[in-house]
Amino acid sequence: MNYAKPLLGLILTGLIATGCAGTATKTVSVEDYTKAMSDAKAAIQKARSVNYEWRDSGKILKKAAKLAKAGNYAKALKLALKAKQQGELAYAQSIEQKDAGPRL
Repeated sequence: MNYAKPLLGLILTGLIATGCAGTATKTVSVEDYTKAMSDAKAAIQKARSVNYEWRDSGKILKKAAKLAKAGNYAKALKLALKAKQQGELAYAQSIEQKDAGPRL
């Protein structure tokens, strides 16, 4: 028996179902963005306090603020969360590599 057509049908059904599942969007409020931006600034400040701020973190925050000012809170929230993650990772990296030095 040839299973190609039923198998292809199942695969296509799965792809369509998965694609449709990602189309539902949550409305992002100003409060969501403001909270994320505040958290991001705190995380970046923590990394800065140990002289380990990553290069693009500040640029990402500025872009997020610009998008929020234009009313695009969904993208602004996404960028604020990315900046927060960079701040947290930068701080963790500073702790991890605090004793790093040249090999002797």
